[in-house]
Amino acid sequence: MMLVAFILNREVILLHIPSSDTVDIEVLTFEAAMVRTNDEYDKERWLYVPDFYSEYRYILGTRGENPLICIGINPSTAAPDDLDNTLKSVERIALHNGYDSFIMFNVYAQRATNPDDMERECNALLHEENMKAFEYILNLCDQPSVWAAWGNIIEKRRYLPDCVRSMIELGEKHNASWYSAGKISKKGHPHHPLYLRKDTPLDPFDVKTYIESLV
Repeated sequence: MMLVAFILNREVILLHIPSSDTVDIEVLTFEAAMVRTNDEYDKERWLYVPDFYSEYRYILGTRGENPLICIGINPSTAAPDDLDNTLKSVERIALHNGYDSFIMFNVYAQRATNPDDMERECNALLHEENMKAFEYILNLCDQPSVWAAWGNIIEKRRYLPDCVRSMIELGEKHNASWYSAGKISKKGHPHHPLYLRKDTPLDPFDVKTYIESLV
């Protein structure tokens, strides 16, 4: 993997550039990735799978009884106690809307700070294990709340809408409610969390109609 750092307004920004396509590396199954080996963060507070930095990430969030599940496109460099600005915004909005925790999940699990660096073809194994992770977090509460928050980045790869369709099917099994926050784009995309006010309310989001409208 490759991490690149640069300084913006006196803040060190870490960028993740994939070292290869995920089919060329060993990808842990979700079950194997749930095995905890890292003692460098508080496991009573954080849910982090796998619990070490790698080319992919299934889950990052805080533990609670009533989490808000936020869905982005793909993970970047964030880790426990080292949230990026997007995840800081996610946490603030979750707490303001009455949730006691947040879980950041992604349509596709490959890390890439710039979505243009995502692999061109979907790794079926990575997607399958990512969906197992999604079902796991849907099971954490009786009425899961899912916040669609991927912006227009979903247009970056042709396989991403199909990944969302898999998530919709799992959400239906678990009676999930879908929401958006902020202004919907002209193309119907839900707003990305960055730059949203912390008091931004959640609005019901018809994810099925939305995903079928994409061409």
